[in-house]
Amino acid sequence: MRSTHRRRPAALSATLLGLTVLAACTTSEASPQADDGPEIEVVPGKTPSPSAKPEEGEPVALRLTTSRGRKSSGTVAAGGDDAPYNYAPSVLLDDGRYRMWWCSQLGVARPAGDDILLAEARSIRGPFAGPDGRRGTPIFSGRRGGFDAMHTCDPSVIRVAGLYYMYYTGAAGDHDHGNAIGLATSHDGRSWTRVNDGKPIVRSARQVSNGNTYGAGQPSALYLGGKFYLMFTDTTGRGTGHNGAGQFVLRSPDATFAEDVEVLGPDGFEPVSDTSARERVIVDAFSADWMWVDSLAAFAVAHETREGTTITFWDIEFRTNPYEPVVVPGVWREGPGLVRRPDGHAVVSTADPCGTVAIDLVRATRQGRFGPSDLRYFGLDVSGFDACSDKGRALLALDGFAMPSPQRTIDLVVKGALVRIDRRSVAEKLAVRVLDRRVPALDDVEVVARLRPGIEAIAAPGRGTGFVLDDKLWRFASAEVATLNSSSLYQMSDESWDGYERGPDLDPPR
Repeated sequence: MRSTHRRRPAALSATLLGLTVLAACTTSEASPQADDGPEIEVVPGKTPSPSAKPEEGEPVALRLTTSRGRKSSGTVAAGGDDAPYNYAPSVLLDDGRYRMWWCSQLGVARPAGDDILLAEARSIRGPFAGPDGRRGTPIFSGRRGGFDAMHTCDPSVIRVAGLYYMYYTGAAGDHDHGNAIGLATSHDGRSWTRVNDGKPIVRSARQVSNGNTYGAGQPSALYLGGKFYLMFTDTTGRGTGHNGAGQFVLRSPDATFAEDVEVLGPDGFEPVSDTSARERVIVDAFSADWMWVDSLAAFAVAHETREGTTITFWDIEFRTNPYEPVVVPGVWREGPGLVRRPDGHAVVSTADPCGTVAIDLVRATRQGRFGPSDLRYFGLDVSGFDACSDKGRALLALDGFAMPSPQRTIDLVVKGALVRIDRRSVAEKLAVRVLDRRVPALDDVEVVARLRPGIEAIAAPGRGTGFVLDDKLWRFASAEVATLNSSSLYQMSDESWDGYERGPDLDPPR
């Protein structure tokens, strides 16, 4: 089993990324509350005031503009009618559909505890429905005798190299420091297998005792530059606040965080021998979610505050806050789930990839003063930046986009480089979108391969279809690409396919 969750897909280049509770998840001491007061409309340009003035010589955070505030008219997803709560959503825009996993209690777990549900929809506004037609289908529950026997909650799902990873909070019962973080994998997002022999991959550090006995949980994962990043709560960590709030960060090329682990400390990421180091938090909050925003070259951390969901931004090494915080206003009951791509990155704006980011999220709200919590959608756009004025930022923002080349062909941005494509119809099939004009910042970016009409395509039954360009195998998903390129298809064995040096996939992140 260990080999299935240690895949290490091609990483982004270092140069490109070097840009300058009682139960596990019941409403508890790890769940701050807010009044379900009147909704707050988005005011363009409105952001929280900076908490402190920057020191002399420090970079000044950019104030982003907010616009197009939006929300669903009501509940977009919930469990059964008798479910006492629905919260902690993890939301992916996955191959054109929205998939949401969240925590509820439908009586599946034995002893009775938390269950993780799945529902899907074509629109973020719903209606969401589970694979079996119910409002939410239970897909993961406690395992008798395990650390998560009673509670499985707070799912954070990402997909890397075709495999889904679900990080979650688990507990065997209602006891002090009972929460720990587990990991399960899946090929379809529905049927899950526990890894690490069903044992936790992160446990509470128990370094401090502040009266908050929640422990370690509420994970949020993303994949960036060949590494898995994990943000999580540990109320017993040395760097936590007086009430146990705070989000810690680990990263590793290993999904189980069993080797090559780095922890975020006061001076940046540092190698550690295990996952117990807890020196620095990036936000003083419970139940947070995050994503990497390519066009901003920054992490966006979503956490609940009095006005709604606050988005705090950090650069890639967590040295500075390059942008002032932004608020997605409105009522809430529990923490947010950002709408993300499968790798945990922000969904790219097809209309304005260089200057607009949509921040959409689902969070638990409350029906009445004491009613159960259901899931509703909120969002807004942020703008006021130009990612395409700089080569490094443009390569991040335009990954998967294409544009005219100087030779009357089309250049496709693929993982920090350009692939030149002779036929526009082929580029349109491979790209998120073909831009009308070339981005000047990319004029000196190297063209690493060229796709000429008629070049042979190869296929293997267990691997897919691809082109061999400059002695590297570049995979693509749609068989129509070969037809549009007038390419014949040569069938080979999986072993022959595996003998090629791999280039990045030609298909954009989806």
